[in-house]
Amino acid sequence: DMELRDGKVMVKGVPEKFVTLQQIAANSMRFGAPYEPVFGRGRSANRVSSRMFAAHLAKVAVDPETGEVRVLDYIAAQDVGRAINPAEVEGQIHGGVVQGIGWALFEGMVYDENGQLLTATLMDYALPQSKDVPAITPLLVEVPSELGPFGAKGVGEPPVVPVAAAIANAIKDAVGVRMTQIPMTPERVFAALRGEQ
Repeated sequence: DMELRDGKVMVKGVPEKFVTLQQIAANSMRFGAPYEPVFGRGRSANRVSSRMFAAHLAKVAVDPETGEVRVLDYIAAQDVGRAINPAEVEGQIHGGVVQGIGWALFEGMVYDENGQLLTATLMDYALPQSKDVPAITPLLVEVPSELGPFGAKGVGEPPVVPVAAAIANAIKDAVGVRMTQIPMTPERVFAALRGEQ
């Protein structure tokens, strides 16, 4: 029997045998958990992927009275391998940047002291709206890959990753504070501006 108390899961009646909720959450997000080996016949997939590179640049406006951050302009240069359909590739980059803006500025999972998720619906979980999306300029850099079809590389997921760093750097350039936690909500930016980060 287990018991949940004071942010810990413990063996009932043996309070010194416990694990914290923080440890459970951290372990649940790890990749490559140890699994028992699988024996039998089959084929394995090629686990080698094409390396790609990207450079992102954001221009932001920060309201010092509220901490609100608006992304005014965004440039995303990405190694796409060979752009078989450039319009589709640009669309994937646009979508990835918008997802990254959500991750950087809006999306946060909030829990209460009992571990209950408070942002479980779209009424509570903030996402970017069209008014939050700036002009996005994708720059396609073509370095074909021998591993991809016709030299193509994956283009949908890579543009999400650099967005938070680009926005954090733009905030640093704009107001001189280094944001180190996402989402960079107005409350967090305002606290950083006041030296309370």
